[in-house]
Amino acid sequence: MDEAGIQKRAARIKLLLMDCDGVLTDGRIWIFENGEDQKGFHTRDGLGIDLWHRAGLESGIISGRNSSVLERRAQSLGVKYLWQGRDDKRHAFADTLAQAQVNGDEVAFIGDDLTDLPLMVQSGLAIAVGDAVAEVKARAHYVTTANGGYGAVREAIELILKAQNRWDELVVPYLI
Repeated sequence: MDEAGIQKRAARIKLLLMDCDGVLTDGRIWIFENGEDQKGFHTRDGLGIDLWHRAGLESGIISGRNSSVLERRAQSLGVKYLWQGRDDKRHAFADTLAQAQVNGDEVAFIGDDLTDLPLMVQSGLAIAVGDAVAEVKARAHYVTTANGGYGAVREAIELILKAQNRWDELVVPYLI
């Protein structure tokens, strides 16, 4: 899609939804003997989500896996909508749109793998992380230069907030 088309789509976004593994993380999961798992999150994505919320916008995560680590991360970032253990993510997506009172054109979804495609095709701005599978990249409106877990969410947020002319006002406090 051309730059003007991406900017037009990004300007309408009110809700940011994303997958976790492979988007907020690099996709690797460490599973310990006690059944607990660990994931690594990038701090730039965290600051990006914080800026997103400061802009008065809402966010959510729809994940196929259950993880207490993700629950803690989402809570610490103020993510409003968190769905875990969803093999079929479509119901969580529809419920989130209804709760947020937005339509698909007002949603950006960031994904990396096949299970994200049904949500991406319903979203006004479908974003694939840089190392997403080929099928996801082919259906995305925008593909980040950053890989999942390495600032891809921050890149997407920056794209949207700049299209909405909000980025500069949000970063001013850091430039002083």
